[in-house]
Amino acid sequence: MNRPDVPLTRARVIAAANDLADAEGVAAVTVRRIATELQVTPMALYWHVRGKDELLDGMAGSALDRVDPVVDPALPWPDGIRSLLGSMLRSLCHSPAAAALLSTRTVTSQRSLEITESLLELLRRGGFGPGPATQIARHAVASLAALAGGSSGVVVREPDGPAAPERRRARERLEALPAQRYPRLVEAAGPLSEGIEREEYLALGLELLVAGIVATAPRGGGPS
Repeated sequence: MNRPDVPLTRARVIAAANDLADAEGVAAVTVRRIATELQVTPMALYWHVRGKDELLDGMAGSALDRVDPVVDPALPWPDGIRSLLGSMLRSLCHSPAAAALLSTRTVTSQRSLEITESLLELLRRGGFGPGPATQIARHAVASLAALAGGSSGVVVREPDGPAAPERRRARERLEALPAQRYPRLVEAAGPLSEGIEREEYLALGLELLVAGIVATAPRGGGPS
């Protein structure tokens, strides 16, 4: 709930923008709309953000606010990667709309710089030079943002939810396919129609990302 008696701060403006984006999509976020949500004039917001671009940059940066950029140096580099990316994923899941902005905005907050430094250091320990490490870091952020925001085609398992009859029909359609032509689809009719628990989906996505990074490391890697 927005309270006009609470002092207006940049953090409060960004939080209101994130709430609106999660509820109605990023397209709904404008300075005027946020001012209305906070019960202030648009001019009051310009003391904290200079326009929509800066507002969106702030939202993207806020998606990383809960990340702990400090990784135990005693961990082998793959475990360090898993720890850091796991912390990023948990933070991004708090605001999927803000997370999606990371792929389109340049974030230069102190927290973002610390995270990037930690990630590049871990990749350096894995034997990656600056160029490949940069590309891997970009792909990692995009992959984590996609995981946090969900993915079209991914059904989250809700055994007793309103979508249960639709899932049963989907399973029946798959099971009715010609088995000689689509043997694997018929075999996987249950899992394909039932979906996956969200935490399981996120954990598997993170493991696949880490495994991919480790698999592409130069032979011998770097110092552990």
